Amino acid sequence: MSVSIENDAYYDPYDVEINADPYPVFKRLRDEQPLYYNAQYDFYALSRFEDVEKALVDHGTFSSARGGILEAIKAGIDIPSGVFIWEDPPLHSAHRGLLSRVFTPKKMNALEPQIRSFCADVLDPLIDAERLDFVSDLGAVMPMRVIGMLLGIPQDEQQAVRVRGDVRLQREPGKPQHFADSSQFGDEGSFAEYIDWRAAHPSDDLMTELLQAEFEDPSGTRRGLTRDEVLIFVTILATAGNETTNRLIGWTGKILGDHPDQRRQLVEGRELIPNAIEEILRYEPPATQTCRTVTRDVEYYGQTVPSGSAMMLLNASANHDERAFPPDGDVFDVCRSIGHHLAFGYGTHFCLGAALARLEGRIALDEVLNRFPDWEIDTDVAELDSSLVRGWKSLPAVLR
Repeated sequence: MSVSIENDAYYDPYDVEINADPYPVFKRLRDEQPLYYNAQYDFYALSRFEDVEKALVDHGTFSSARGGILEAIKAGIDIPSGVFIWEDPPLHSAHRGLLSRVFTPKKMNALEPQIRSFCADVLDPLIDAERLDFVSDLGAVMPMRVIGMLLGIPQDEQQAVRVRGDVRLQREPGKPQHFADSSQFGDEGSFAEYIDWRAAHPSDDLMTELLQAEFEDPSGTRRGLTRDEVLIFVTILATAGNETTNRLIGWTGKILGDHPDQRRQLVEGRELIPNAIEEILRYEPPATQTCRTVTRDVEYYGQTVPSGSAMMLLNASANHDERAFPPDGDVFDVCRSIGHHLAFGYGTHFCLGAALARLEGRIALDEVLNRFPDWEIDTDVAELDSSLVRGWKSLPAVLR
């Protein structure tokens, strides 16, 4: 049975006005319809922290195997092997295991000198400038340099890779993203030739490690990744490695521009920066939601969600839930005692690059404050319209 609609609380994930500030709608959902059903797009949604957190952990009931966004689930496409972010255990565990030994906090923290150098390359030429665009000047450059370094992508090709990734994320405003087939998961134009070249010329980078890695697949066979799997891995890592941190840097500029008193706290007390990055991630997570397919009938708040339904887990709403973040989750506070948030997901699919994104966010903020302790966001900003991330295409700030 469908969930009865008892009031006019309404959430449309494609509505441009709602997406510009979804939090008033999310609060209504949490308070009035913690299990929500959208008949137009045929999906259910959970919005409270406790519900979203438990669903993210329960991969047996909430499956990723048909996709992690609504459009992919509804398109019913065949998802190829290697799209590890849209797999369930045991295949997901096998594929994730190949990468988890690379993206450890210890190995990521060792990248700090290179990341600071990349920030300096971008920011030093702007020291006497009147404006800084947090996205196009910094967010679109530094994270791509970092993931490009890890993957071994030549620097002169990195921005072309980023642009192609941005194009894949975009949709026509107000409409679902188009998913016709699985071809977008492997960026043949960007990486195929380079993968073949790297196979013949191994180096000390992640791409070489993927090409040489062996694992035991769910059938018990010991094998390496196929060429298509490597292509998909690299495409996902290059896109996700850039986009998450790019949006984090953009939101850092916007939020601290809107809260100058708290920005001054960070200027005077740099020890607050790690917690400030966590609060920024909680307050404006790069991804608003993730979706799952329900594998069995499940009950919430006296209503049954049928097996086979699409379930949208609103992690951005959960991050604002006053039940988890008292007294008011809609308030930004760099000194908040956070515990943990859901900006990077939770459980089996917890973001593999979380340690790297956090490190890049902390370093970027520190290096910006070293040079530009005071700024005001320009009114001429441009939002990104996407099903996968929420943030800014451009975020110019006036330096003072």
